[in-house]
Amino acid sequence: MEELGSTFAVQLFIYDLSRGMARQLSPIMLGKQLDGIWHTSVVVYGDEFFYGGAGISSCPPGGTMLGPPDTVVELGNTEVTEEIFMDYLSSLGETTYSGDKYRLFEHNCNTFTNEVAQFLTGNKIPSYITDLPSEVLSTPFGQVLRPILDSIHIAPPGGNVIRSQNHQS
Repeated sequence: MEELGSTFAVQLFIYDLSRGMARQLSPIMLGKQLDGIWHTSVVVYGDEFFYGGAGISSCPPGGTMLGPPDTVVELGNTEVTEEIFMDYLSSLGETTYSGDKYRLFEHNCNTFTNEVAQFLTGNKIPSYITDLPSEVLSTPFGQVLRPILDSIHIAPPGGNVIRSQNHQS
């Protein structure tokens, strides 16, 4: 049991899924510069938590196939206990962030990370990450690609899906 008044560091892990290709190709394809195609996760209590097509998952920090993050941002500290946090994640996983609700542009890993960061610290993740989908969709090429991209469900391999204690199989 954690002591009363304990705080826990909360970090944002940022990965560029394009591995630098967005920076090179976006001016040609979209007519605007994008620095990356961002996947984010929250690291707290010694684990990395993220959302994808499989639902909410966790792994040791940097433990997905993506490897170590490109950038780490300190989001602050939380007084929320791990037990309360895991109950919160289980609830989100059964409702708002089940795998079938994943949508690449509207309801993705960054939407999840932003919500979790606010729950834990009161801080949002950087807007250059949350604004990326609207930046892409504001271009003619983004509109052409939307039907294809909407069918993509990103779920980085290497995580364990978080399930409710009542519904584990």
